[in-house]
Amino acid sequence: MGELADYLVQHDANFRKSRLPALYSDFRSQKTLNPDGYQANISAWLLALARLASEGLLARQGSQPSALVFDLDESLRKSLASKQFGQPLALGAVINEALAQKDLIPLQTFLHSNHNIYQHSWSQIPWDVMGWTLRQLGVIDPARGEDRIPKGNYVVMKNVEAASRELGEVIGDTAPRYDRVFTRGQFQALFAAVLGQDQRLSDTDTDVLLKFLSRDKDMIEYDGQTVRIRASGEARGITQEDSSMASIKELMGSLEHQIDLLNKRIDEQDQEARNAVLRKNRVAALAALKAKKRAESYLTARYATLNQLETVATKLQQASDQVQLVKVMESSASALKSLNAQLGGVDKVESTMDRLREEMSATDELSAILAEPTGMVVDEEEIDEELEALEKEQKKEDEEKQRAREEKQRSREEEQEAVKAMKALNELPAVPTGDEPERVGSPTKETGIANLTLDG
Repeated sequence: MGELADYLVQHDANFRKSRLPALYSDFRSQKTLNPDGYQANISAWLLALARLASEGLLARQGSQPSALVFDLDESLRKSLASKQFGQPLALGAVINEALAQKDLIPLQTFLHSNHNIYQHSWSQIPWDVMGWTLRQLGVIDPARGEDRIPKGNYVVMKNVEAASRELGEVIGDTAPRYDRVFTRGQFQALFAAVLGQDQRLSDTDTDVLLKFLSRDKDMIEYDGQTVRIRASGEARGITQEDSSMASIKELMGSLEHQIDLLNKRIDEQDQEARNAVLRKNRVAALAALKAKKRAESYLTARYATLNQLETVATKLQQASDQVQLVKVMESSASALKSLNAQLGGVDKVESTMDRLREEMSATDELSAILAEPTGMVVDEEEIDEELEALEKEQKKEDEEKQRAREEKQRSREEEQEAVKAMKALNELPAVPTGDEPERVGSPTKETGIANLTLDG
């Protein structure tokens, strides 16, 4: 309790401490006494709720955060309670005013309406239906009686419009058609972070945004499964070509993900084999190498399939670009007689190139019967050779380490011998450096003979 209130005080200028008493009071009577103050409080709360939703702070425990949709009931009042001022007493009036002004729209009404929300007014609904709906929501005369929060899921238009603006800056209508077509899942994955890196669009958010972009903003074409970003002059609706391109792109994305996983698996098994050789565990090394070979076989198959899909995708892109080029030349013979009657001449293009060369020779005889051996035959001799190579490599590393240890030992012994030699030199007597000591008495000295010379 109090966390959201504290967050608003720290991050929302409308919730400075001097304003809190008014915002948390029952200000419904101010609608007639002080309309400006009443509207200021309503606006402050709506902006605060939109901020909390966009940052994923209004999600109930255990539920997925939603940036574009409120899930409202009386628990919201408790979540926004202030430690000092308690629960907001006019929160129900805030929600009801937002519903009346279409700042909030019931989720199901938003998703199932065929009318543009900017052109269709509630005033066009017969009053008996309107009145019943508003009474059920508790909107009629919110200044009287209990301040109730109408329970339900509501689209936050402020956040939807913000997401639409952000998305409009990211996407463009000048890219080739192939690059502007997605499955619903691809669209959600690519643009999930449109509101920021810390907040992702939920599944419901994606449904709301796609509905808004297609019905109210006319930015995309959407049929519930395939999305195409619209370009100026394009025909309305999703075509079979759009669906095919989107499906191929999604399948290619799936294969690329599998290839990444298989590459990682191969690296892991290779390292496991090396570690097993280091531990002298031949059984584990063989098992790891077999697993590596299987993964390499799967990887080869995935690359082959991906290559085929990339070829098809390239052809689709080329065909799509060619169609756009022909449309640009529409003034020349009404687009070459409606693309030569949609290429219906020359015996239906030689019966569609003999049914596309008999379905590309039954897809090259079903890719040579799916590249033949399915029993995953493993070449034992090849594995033994690879294991032997790993063992030789390890043996060589061991010998190099042994030579390094012996060299280090010799260096240590030589250092010890040098230390011993130096110590022995230091223990020898010092060389005399002073005057010569007095000679010991001798007979020649005693008799004076030692002082005789040959000089006369």
